[in-house]
Amino acid sequence: MFRDIALADLVELKKKKAHTLVDVRSPQEFKEATMPGSINIPVFNDEERAEVGTIYKQVGAEEAKERGLEIFSEKLPAFIAAFKQIETPITVFCWRGGMRSKTAATVLDLMGIHAKRLTGGVRSYRQWVVHELEKEEFKPKLYVLNGYTGSGKTLILKRLAQGGYPILDLEGMAGHRGSIFGQIGLEPSNQKKFDSILIHELSRFQAEPFVVMEGESRRIGKVSMPQFLNDKKEQGLQLFIHLPLEARAQNILDDYQPSNYPERFKEAFQLIKKHIHTPISRQIENGFESGDFLSVTKLLLEYYYDPKYEHSSNQYNEDQKIDINAIDNEDAFQQVRQLIGGFNDGTAN
Repeated sequence: MFRDIALADLVELKKKKAHTLVDVRSPQEFKEATMPGSINIPVFNDEERAEVGTIYKQVGAEEAKERGLEIFSEKLPAFIAAFKQIETPITVFCWRGGMRSKTAATVLDLMGIHAKRLTGGVRSYRQWVVHELEKEEFKPKLYVLNGYTGSGKTLILKRLAQGGYPILDLEGMAGHRGSIFGQIGLEPSNQKKFDSILIHELSRFQAEPFVVMEGESRRIGKVSMPQFLNDKKEQGLQLFIHLPLEARAQNILDDYQPSNYPERFKEAFQLIKKHIHTPISRQIENGFESGDFLSVTKLLLEYYYDPKYEHSSNQYNEDQKIDINAIDNEDAFQQVRQLIGGFNDGTAN
């Protein structure tokens, strides 16, 4: 017979040895939010879950259980085969630690595959995340990368991460680049998913002397960073990166790839068009039509993003700011690395 395990015990167990967490909810539920590092082996797919749920609401619980059993029975061989590929101890979970995880754990036990079931399911994990974020505690000093749009801040973060430096990539967690065009080509996170990834990263770096992050607004796409982290960011040492306009425009083209999503970029532009002088907005629209995205990018930087940034960058005291004047991305990266110190010189050269 399978055993239930509380979240606190599971966390300690994972610290000691390899352990696989299996979310048996539907793919859409898994996509919206789960426990970090989990894999998805669903009892029902999205359509099957919807069907069983409709029967439960419109007919009754027993009928829903019967239909659920019928669906699950047909896919049982593939379900068991997926679990047989796992070579570590296993814990399964659903939303509340209810019927789906109980069914999964019971069937696995009957087939000689021993798995624990998480008490309270992913809901208990969500409650823990909220509780942890309410502690409003993050000890490391923050170095905050600032700069005009296109200054290569995300590139610097990624290179620092490759070298073992502690970084918080909030845009990566949010699935959004923090601009009106920010979610194009990405999969935006909801708040639950963002919080889950964030608390995992904060826990990883709690004992570090410093962490590097971008100077994001509190709201990033569909999500918001906790107020305590936003406050700490504002108190951190602000590194302002200055790159030539041409280099910034090329960074944006490399990152956003507008030629792959021309219609979506044109649609997003309509949301900010009223904030740009009419002659310039016409030039931008003509650039979209002709596919001259380099000219479009330069115009957007010069007449929309740069003026906005100049307004927001004046909020910091001079003793809280360091300017980094660089000729290109490599120069900017090397200057940032020199400023934050040799935490780990396994960084890319």
